[in-house]
Amino acid sequence: MSEYAAPLAEMRFALDEIAGLDGIAPDLIDAVLEGAGKLAGEVLAPLNHPGDVAGCVIENGVVRTPKGFPEAYAQFVRGGWNAISFSEELGGQNLPHSIATAVAEMWSSANVAFALCPTLTISGAAVLENFGTAEQKRLYLPQLASGEWTCAMGLTEPQAGSDLGALRTRAVPDGDRFRIKGQKIFITYGEHDWTPNIVHLVLARLPDAPPGTRGISMFLVPKFLVGPDGKLGARNDLRCVSLEHKLGIHASPTCVMAYGDNEGAIGWLVGEPNRGLHAMFTMMNRARLDVGLQGIAIAERAYQQARAYARTRVQGRPAGASESSAATPILEHADVKRMLLWLRAASEASRALAYYAAGETDRAHTAPDEAARAAAQRRVDLLIPVVKAWSSDLGLEAASTNIQVHGGMGFIEETGAAQHFRDARIALIYEGTNGIQANDLVGRKLVRDRGAAARELVADMRATVEELVAAAAGTSALGAPLAAGIDALEQATAALLATHETDAAQALAGSVPYLRLMGIVSGGWLMAKSALAALRRIEEGRGDRQFLHAKIATSRFFAEHFLPQGPALLPAIRGGATVTGFDLDLL
Repeated sequence: MSEYAAPLAEMRFALDEIAGLDGIAPDLIDAVLEGAGKLAGEVLAPLNHPGDVAGCVIENGVVRTPKGFPEAYAQFVRGGWNAISFSEELGGQNLPHSIATAVAEMWSSANVAFALCPTLTISGAAVLENFGTAEQKRLYLPQLASGEWTCAMGLTEPQAGSDLGALRTRAVPDGDRFRIKGQKIFITYGEHDWTPNIVHLVLARLPDAPPGTRGISMFLVPKFLVGPDGKLGARNDLRCVSLEHKLGIHASPTCVMAYGDNEGAIGWLVGEPNRGLHAMFTMMNRARLDVGLQGIAIAERAYQQARAYARTRVQGRPAGASESSAATPILEHADVKRMLLWLRAASEASRALAYYAAGETDRAHTAPDEAARAAAQRRVDLLIPVVKAWSSDLGLEAASTNIQVHGGMGFIEETGAAQHFRDARIALIYEGTNGIQANDLVGRKLVRDRGAAARELVADMRATVEELVAAAAGTSALGAPLAAGIDALEQATAALLATHETDAAQALAGSVPYLRLMGIVSGGWLMAKSALAALRRIEEGRGDRQFLHAKIATSRFFAEHFLPQGPALLPAIRGGATVTGFDLDLL
């Protein structure tokens, strides 16, 4: 079982050169990253495999998480890690979203089952911060920001799945509060043994609600009622009925929750009536970025594990070696080296894209003028579905490649390679399946401004190609593959926009390969920017030359092995008519 060590140099490079940090003391950034890396590597990572083996259990409605998890969470809260991006008034450090993103990556690399709980709590606190009443904020927000209480999202139901318009949970007025009755499934950390209270944000319908998604409201439903003085009172009418038996993330309790078996669970409206989806989607950008980070985190963990195994597993001789020569580590075999380079490039490119989106999120709030803030928000809106879907796709592919590097040993649970594969699979489904992300990218983000945000992105990419052409030989070779990818992205965007005007379904049939194309080209663009930054540092005599040369080499590998896949996706993107016109009786 390999250990996890946060790639601090890589993270810091991506923060500086891709996310773009302004006005933050370098010593503070280093202290935060080093402290998080220590907790991730020394406390959370050692619990990952034992937690997977032990799983969670439910005893008379009480959920027990694996040994060591409650204590690790208590240490996490004492360290103030849950609150780093919150305001100082809430006990946080008010750090940029980009730094919080780097820290969150460490949690998921070390122990993704653990990381899911604080991820949800932070998202829930953001909902209350934006939509809660003054009283709700006073009673709940400080505890959620600190992590002293956790948050669970009560969204989907057995008959609904991703179609939230089919929800049946009801909320009946009872004075200034409501009585909630219904059942929810797939509720991550809906019940656990970490904190004295769990705050559920539950989607439900009012008695006079219109049908479909227009009639969904959001309610705050605490496990224990909270008095005006902030002290915990009686147990609310909600319970965990059962735990789901899952493919992976065994240490994360995924609950079937019943609300209102008796008098009805007491809840309070969050935001406006029938505007629950508006509140939910406000937090969705952050949640989808976090899910993309899970893919990146597992890709990094898979790379580290595969590299460690390839360095120590002695088997065979590389091509060209004499038969009398001794066996060598499999790292020396050409195809194993290719797989490791693939893992490294996938990790670095997807990380760069996520950190870039996080940096744009910061600029959407802090840029000095409205035009700059609006431009940053357009870029965030465009890229978030790509971060979520492309990065989680790569995370699963990386976990599979790690198994391949291990050979037969990768198929054996004791090595831990199989766990990463099982844990990675859910990220492609969380927060809207990756197909839903692609539909969102084309059907909403692309169409609503007639491709304006995409054209802005393409213009920035072309400017980087010009820099590559003018640069030294070490990076100029990256220009042609990137330019070809940009041309394909531009052609695909125009084709989908034209198709959508006459046949939306046909356009959406090409949305998944289009999202993959945008992910590949965006990743290639940021890898090229990374290579240019590395070259500049070398010329200036700054930094670790071996690290910087490796950055340029990995960028070239991405340009040669990933970017050529982009233009090859054009027929699939244009092939929507083949999909929509296919006779369903033949399936």
